[in-house]
Amino acid sequence: MTRVRTAELLGEVLNSDRVWRIRELSDLKAAIRRSDSIGRRVLLRALVTIAYAHWEGYVKLAAKSYLEFVATQTLRYADLNPQFMKNHFIPRLASLYGSKKNFGDSCKIVEEILAGSTLHFSTVDESVVSTRSNLSCAVMTDICMVCGVDSTPYNSLSTFIDKILLDRRNAIAHGENAFINASQIDEIVDTTVTLMRSFGDQLENAAATESYRTP
Repeated sequence: MTRVRTAELLGEVLNSDRVWRIRELSDLKAAIRRSDSIGRRVLLRALVTIAYAHWEGYVKLAAKSYLEFVATQTLRYADLNPQFMKNHFIPRLASLYGSKKNFGDSCKIVEEILAGSTLHFSTVDESVVSTRSNLSCAVMTDICMVCGVDSTPYNSLSTFIDKILLDRRNAIAHGENAFINASQIDEIVDTTVTLMRSFGDQLENAAATESYRTP
């Protein structure tokens, strides 16, 4: 797969991935409209699980692609928003605290932190954009922080993200008889698309304006 080296290519990747997801949601919505009452109930449950899957899948791909774009600029951490150096060291510190590494290993990490501004950001640690298989509003807030974009659009839709998408998807995935009202079809599809567009637009704008650089 070609690395995302330019803001233009990033935009193409994000748009291409979003288009097929939107088309699938639209096709499923149309199928629900055409179905009988028995089929409609099954398809409504499918709509929730697929809407959540596209929400999570798009966020993971978009965040990874954006960080890869920044990494291809081969900038020093000193020239990047301080969040990028935090992204680099937080996973390493977490692994240090959860292991039995000796004092010497700890000192090496501290030395790297002290010299961090001279290092170059060139490799994406995918663990920093993990959705943890449960992309709640709180997890999305963390991913926005990692990417250096505003999480407000998602905080204002926290009820939709946590209750309609995540909780119902989990209930269905665990075999529960969760009921989905047919009157929510448009809300589920339209809001999921809005969420994906919002995140993609934020990342495209960040790339175009170079907001990833040191303020």
